[in-house]
Amino acid sequence: MFDTLSDRLAATFKNLRGKGRLSEADIDATAREIRIALLEADVALPVVRAFIKQVKERAAGAEVSQALNPAQQVIKIVNEELVGILGGETRRLRFAKQPPTVIMLAGLQGSGKTTLAGKLGLWLKGQGHSPLLVAADLQRPNAVTQLSVVAERAGVAVYAPEPGNGVGDPVKVAKDSIEYARAKQFDVVVVDTAGRLGIDQELMQQAADIRDAVSPDEVLFVVDAMIGQDAVNTAEAFRDGVGFDGVVLSKLDGDARGGAALSIAHVTGRQIMFASNGEKLDEFDAFHPDRMASRILGMGDMLSLIEKAEQTFSQEEAAQMASKLASSKGKDFTLDDFLAQMEQVRKMGSISKLLGMLPGMGQIKDQINNIDERDVDRTAAIIKSMTPGERQEPTIINGSRRARIAKGSGVDVSAVKGLVERFFEARKMMSRMAQGGGMPGMPGMPGMGGGPGRQKKQLKQAKGKRKSGNPMKRKAEEQAATARREQAAQGNAFGMPAGEPGKDFELPDEFKKFMG
Repeated sequence: MFDTLSDRLAATFKNLRGKGRLSEADIDATAREIRIALLEADVALPVVRAFIKQVKERAAGAEVSQALNPAQQVIKIVNEELVGILGGETRRLRFAKQPPTVIMLAGLQGSGKTTLAGKLGLWLKGQGHSPLLVAADLQRPNAVTQLSVVAERAGVAVYAPEPGNGVGDPVKVAKDSIEYARAKQFDVVVVDTAGRLGIDQELMQQAADIRDAVSPDEVLFVVDAMIGQDAVNTAEAFRDGVGFDGVVLSKLDGDARGGAALSIAHVTGRQIMFASNGEKLDEFDAFHPDRMASRILGMGDMLSLIEKAEQTFSQEEAAQMASKLASSKGKDFTLDDFLAQMEQVRKMGSISKLLGMLPGMGQIKDQINNIDERDVDRTAAIIKSMTPGERQEPTIINGSRRARIAKGSGVDVSAVKGLVERFFEARKMMSRMAQGGGMPGMPGMPGMGGGPGRQKKQLKQAKGKRKSGNPMKRKAEEQAATARREQAAQGNAFGMPAGEPGKDFELPDEFKKFMG
């Protein structure tokens, strides 16, 4: 959703790099580009004005003028101001001192309230709560049925005494659900209310009546992040007519320009609490303004990636895999282990989304977006078509075995051969990293086998290398070494070629093998 904004901001900051001091003209030009980028992203005009004013005031101050790297200081200022308009600190749910905690969902029809009720129920269940979903949308056709199906998929309970489709009193259903929750010992009640195609008095009155009947601890306004400026107008109308405590953004994975996310918290004074970024029930999480700002500026979101990994991988499993890889050339690491690791990564979510959380991946986002998720399924099918013995010792896989495996998994023989070859290469590389050898072709990190000690040894070997006695040959060697040094110096801090980010970028040979 924020790709266009991210690209424009990246291009703006690129013009600042390499300048030892920023003039007033540089600051004005940067502010103008940021203003255009925000307006193109459909951010509300009052928000843009306030944002630009803050950035210009801070950029003209001492923190930039006295900085060793003014460009980095400007990026830091923009990052902090983005966090500010997104709501500042992460807003957590308020739970009642005496259960059940009542959460009421409000919003327009089509904003995704019913599906989001299931996502919120699953999220609360994962947090150790016992949620109850209440079908108080008795107007929209099949809304009650939809909530029942969503609740079943999420593995949470549902209270749906009325069939809906225009039958039943939503206020009574919502009120009765509280007593039902107390009797059945549910500690959180999520009330799904009806919406309309637009703001009207009937919608506001019904939402206000339900609010008065259940006295919710949290009223969450669910808004479709793809409707742009109208999301802000709708949020203001709900805030004034019914009132709400927090915002939930749905459809954040869409291709809209993201202006709602950057405007709604600043305009309404209510923080974004949750964000839904996919169709699956688990593609939902708490909204962190600092992490979202980091993603917009192309800095990645390592904290969210680490949290996903911690939820998926147990420390015991990770320790077992590390010990297998640290063994003699990683020979204890088998295709069964490889398959298990691959399936664990799939549980974390889409491969493209996971790679998008890594810093600097915005430079190759086209390649990331073109990743075929089905390749993982094909690899799993090939491994599962092998016998237990072949998975334990892939070296026994000969021509006839490859033909049988290919037939069983529905792929070409060359695909089986390529997988086995890539597995051996990957195992060798992972084993080297586990033993502290560093990545092939990359300098070692301090404390690892490829660290300063190893570098000194390599330097000593380089110094001791004999030079040719032939003057012409020695001159050619020196010229080649100088050319290599100049080429290395032209690269950026990430080891990528100088020039336009992502242009002419190629993966190292060591990685090309693993990409098929």
